[in-house]
Amino acid sequence: MKICVIGTGYVGLVVGTCLAEMGNSVICVDSDLKKLELLERGIIPIYEPGLEELIISNVKEKRLTFTSNTEYAVKNSTVCFIAVGTPQDEDGSADLKYVYQVADEIGKALNGYKVIVDKSTVPVGTADEVSKIIRKNTEFEFDVVSNPEFLKQGAAVEDFLKPDRVIIGSNSRHATEIMQELYAPFMRTGNPVIIMDVKSAEMTKYASNSFLAVKISYANEIANICEKVGADAEMVRIGMCADKRIGQQFLFPGLGYGGSCFPKDVKALIKTAADNDCDSKLLEACDIVNKKQRLLFVDKILKFYNNDIKDKTFAVWGLSFKPKTNDMREAPSITIVNALLSLGAKIKAYDPKAFELARTIFKDDIEYSKDAYSALEASDALLVLTEWNEFKRPDFDKIKSLLKTPLIFDGRNIYNSDKLIKRGFMYFCIGKNTNIKG
Repeated sequence: MKICVIGTGYVGLVVGTCLAEMGNSVICVDSDLKKLELLERGIIPIYEPGLEELIISNVKEKRLTFTSNTEYAVKNSTVCFIAVGTPQDEDGSADLKYVYQVADEIGKALNGYKVIVDKSTVPVGTADEVSKIIRKNTEFEFDVVSNPEFLKQGAAVEDFLKPDRVIIGSNSRHATEIMQELYAPFMRTGNPVIIMDVKSAEMTKYASNSFLAVKISYANEIANICEKVGADAEMVRIGMCADKRIGQQFLFPGLGYGGSCFPKDVKALIKTAADNDCDSKLLEACDIVNKKQRLLFVDKILKFYNNDIKDKTFAVWGLSFKPKTNDMREAPSITIVNALLSLGAKIKAYDPKAFELARTIFKDDIEYSKDAYSALEASDALLVLTEWNEFKRPDFDKIKSLLKTPLIFDGRNIYNSDKLIKRGFMYFCIGKNTNIKG
């Protein structure tokens, strides 16, 4: 099948590459000429496990090409994916200017029947607006469908190649059949392709992400209560997750959610509710708890130092919002590091993949260490902000020898508090009051 994907961000690049991997002819479109040049040379602007190898192989086989010419891509495709960004606007809503701009370009380029696919995360009613914009520019027939993505950064390639479900929001039988044919190679294990109306599909993406965000905020709120009453949040989590109705995922307490999806989607759904005279108190509370969680971590540090951290040096392990990605959008590390800097502290940071982006955010305000252990040298304490695998089983004797004080503030609960305290560490985590200062 001939396909174009307009937008080569996290979503568009993964979608286009994985569709090419299944034998389709895919044209990826972007207005950033420098990015396109790098992609054609096999240089990937984002870190996503497995993506670079697939891009290189599919470019070599000429199934995957890149262009800045939207008209060319649309004219030579049957299915056109819109995968541009929908950043958060000042009022919390999704800014759809890029989606509408692409819709206008598609309408002017149509040369026959096309299926236009909203892959970007967009609020309910966007497909209707996209249809109106395209219709103003063409007499050719087309259908607009909603095909929300459910890709986890750090596992996006695997998620697309082996999806647990594919949702197709379509009001056209012909468009539905084309989309089912397109996704058939990915669904051979029997996982469902769920067909629904367009508006329900648009709503499903926001509802799914917001539900997971609520679970994270709930886990953090329970953890904070556990600390106050003397309970262990990890034991509580294990007890809860044994209930099949609850499940095991997204109930790990920590520093809250970040990234390009959860924060933006929760706020967008709150705005959608407000625009339609609906209460969204649960979602509003979810957002408040998430923002507060990273500040509570800063409070732990300040409490230990009696509110005086001027000239203290903190080793930070992890800057990306989650492991296996270099994405720092809405990362808890940004809030925490900036708060510590504002109070006179110094930061020595290490992240396996996010340094380039971190430099654009923190500039020269922090020191960038070449590896995890060099960040510890002459530092007063270690702060664990992202749970990269390489941080989970470190040499604790080496950590202890490098730090000025054997002190760890673990924002991801990746260590065993009892074992660390026995080894002479002062250890603070989320959801368990160790209350040890030496």
